[in-house]
Amino acid sequence: MLKTILSVSGRSGLFKMVSQGKGLTIIESLVEKKRIPVYPARDKVIALGDISVYTNEAEVPLYEILNRVKAKENGQPVTLELVNGKPDTLRAYMAEVFPEFDRSRVYPTDIKHILSWYNLRLSVGLTEVDPKMEEAEKVETEESVEPKEESKKIPKTAKAATAKKASVTAKSVTAKPSVGKTTQRTRQK
Repeated sequence: MLKTILSVSGRSGLFKMVSQGKGLTIIESLVEKKRIPVYPARDKVIALGDISVYTNEAEVPLYEILNRVKAKENGQPVTLELVNGKPDTLRAYMAEVFPEFDRSRVYPTDIKHILSWYNLRLSVGLTEVDPKMEEAEKVETEESVEPKEESKKIPKTAKAATAKKASVTAKSVTAKPSVGKTTQRTRQK
């Protein structure tokens, strides 16, 4: 679920990816349900599933941090003041939730983002999902779907030949006889 939830630089809130093209991604705001085009060449777009938090030993995926915040808050929104929160209070809160985080590489703005994302996800009714459980559900649904009967397939060469015949017949119907060539042949005889 976190792979389809996006954060876009310069835009507040979280977004759901609707469709993706070569140079354009269409996203939908989770709160307002408004669709917006985003250009990845210009805007920095990142999925929440790709975000990790630095620790002293390794990096921890964001879903683990969000699950720990959920456990601490008992599924309720974070009551800490995020807009004008002092860096010391934000770090103290993060230390309560996740004591292993690297205090030199995780900035207070990062903590604000994590906590605001948690609150936004709760406000729209999204619960935290472990990616491993998500993959298991995907495998179960693929196994339960019965394979469809193979439809009649036309070989590519047959398709090309049919298309060629159609174009030839269309040309012969619409083509006018060339007058100049017949008169030249009759003159030569």
